[in-house]
Amino acid sequence: MIKICGLTDKAAVTAAIDAGADAVGFVFAKSPRQVTAAVAATLASDVPAHVQRVAVMRHPSNAEWQEVLARFAPDVLQTDADDFLQLDVPAKVERWPVYREGAVTADTALPATFLYEGSNSGTGERVDWGLAATYARRGRMILAGGLSAANVTAAIESVAPWGVDVSSAVESAPGMKDPAKIAAFVIAAKSAKLN
Repeated sequence: MIKICGLTDKAAVTAAIDAGADAVGFVFAKSPRQVTAAVAATLASDVPAHVQRVAVMRHPSNAEWQEVLARFAPDVLQTDADDFLQLDVPAKVERWPVYREGAVTADTALPATFLYEGSNSGTGERVDWGLAATYARRGRMILAGGLSAANVTAAIESVAPWGVDVSSAVESAPGMKDPAKIAAFVIAAKSAKLN
């Protein structure tokens, strides 16, 4: 599963789909990539059914989430694991809880599907792949943080995640995706064997 995250314009969405991404992420948290629910709905209007549309949030109120749900109608909600305790998420929306490096231990009960990244989203902060590999065996991990076309093959071989997620490494400037970098990342990710 390959996700291109932080899309802010139609060209980037098209590039992700054309490259063969399995999921496209739209950021509603404070970030250079932040979009409104209305903008995300417009950007995702032509996304084919086989590509998942992901709402990426961080500590939203239930009201903020309900607006995104109503206007954007995502297939997936990705937000910090604890956030789900206070959000009303319908069964039709898949949940990708985010677990951050340093907050997961051997005793942490991990769900069937989860995203694992560094302490700061969207900054290109790489996680410890050795540590990540131990958690990847406990569920369908989507590995994020510091991945690029240059290292994603090695990351997949080291961690054996179910999926990979990229944002800043496929940009020409913060919030501006580069179609060539998106294509290179997807090619590199597909050259390795995702679980």
